[in-house]
Amino acid sequence: MTASYAISAGARLIPVKSKQVPGYRARVPAVVWYGGTTLAAIVVVACAFMLSQSSVPAQRPVAALPPPPPRPTVIPPQHVRAGFHLGVFEPGETASYQQVTSFAAAVGREPDIVLYYSGWGEPFLTRFAETAYAHGAEPFVQIYPPPGGLAQLAAGRDEGYLRAYAAEVRSFGHPVLLSFAPEPNGPWYRWGWTRTPAKAWVAAWRHVVTAFRAAGATNVTWLLTFNVAFPGSGPVSAYWPGAAYVDWVGIDGYYVRPGDTFQSRFMPTIRAVRKLTHKPLFIGETAVGPAAGQTRGIRNLFAAISRHRLTGLVWFDMRQHRGIYHQDWRLEDSPAAALTEFRREARDFGRPLPG
Repeated sequence: MTASYAISAGARLIPVKSKQVPGYRARVPAVVWYGGTTLAAIVVVACAFMLSQSSVPAQRPVAALPPPPPRPTVIPPQHVRAGFHLGVFEPGETASYQQVTSFAAAVGREPDIVLYYSGWGEPFLTRFAETAYAHGAEPFVQIYPPPGGLAQLAAGRDEGYLRAYAAEVRSFGHPVLLSFAPEPNGPWYRWGWTRTPAKAWVAAWRHVVTAFRAAGATNVTWLLTFNVAFPGSGPVSAYWPGAAYVDWVGIDGYYVRPGDTFQSRFMPTIRAVRKLTHKPLFIGETAVGPAAGQTRGIRNLFAAISRHRLTGLVWFDMRQHRGIYHQDWRLEDSPAAALTEFRREARDFGRPLPG
C-alpha cells in the first residue's frame, strides 16, 4: 500500500495531457526528466521500506495518518456580541461605505450592524462584509427569493446557488445576520400573505436554513422578519417554521402619524410572537417620519426597546417622498432637536465615537 501511494503521489508530478485543467501548460522536457527521476527514486525508497518492514510483527499498530488540515475559523451565532445593537441601512452603501461613516458621525456612534438587500442569484458581497467588519459592524442581508416561486426552491431547484452562497458566507468567517423572504405576513411581495401559501413559505425557509447548515455556514444568525401587524395582515403563527430554524425574530415598522407609539405599532406583533417563542427580538427596519413628530417618536422608540429588552434596531436612513408611508427617514435631514435626541439615546446604549 505504501508503494502504491508513493507511485500515485509521484505520478502527480508528471504533466499528463488527460489531467490538464483550464490554464494548465505542459512543462519543458527538463521538468519531465526531473519528474521521472523523482518517481524512480520514490519507488526505490518505497520498496526498500516495504522490505525492511517484512520482519515487523503483524500485530504492530499502524502509524496514524496525518491529521486533516484545519477548517476555516468561524464564529457561531452565540458568539455575536450581546446587548443593544444599533444598525443602519444606507442607499449606495455597497458601492461606498462613506454613507455609513457619515451616519456614524451624525449620531455619534458606529453602527454594529449594516443592512443590505440581495436579489436572488446575486453573490454574497464579501468585500462589503469585510469593510463593515473592519468598522466593527456585522453584515445583515435580506435575501429575496427566486422569481420561480417558493415551492420549486423547496424542491431543490436552486441548490447550486444556495451551496455557493453558503460557501462564501462560511469563508468570510465572521458573524453574518441573514433573513430570507422578509415580511411574509404582508401582501405586497409575491411570497406574502394571500399571494403564496404560508406552507410553501415555511418549507422554503426551512430548506434555505438547512442548506446553509449542511454547507457548514455556522457563522449565520437566522433572523425571521415580520412586518408589524395591521388590519388584513396574515397571522405570524402561519409563518412560524419552528424554533430549530430561527435564531432571532425581527419586526419591521415605522412611526408614520402623530399618534404612533411603540405600543400601537409594535406591541400587537410582539405579543403574537411571544406566544410562539422567546427568541431574541430585533427591530429589523424602522424610522420615525417627520409627520410623526421625530423627537418624541425617537425617545419613545428607544425607551420601549430598553423596557422590553429587545436586541436592537436598524434605522432605515433613506430619503423617500411618496406619501405617508414613504417619508424622508434620513436622520441627517431631521431637525437638530431630533438628531440630538437620537445621539443621546444611542449613547446610552453604548460607547459614543471619540470626540
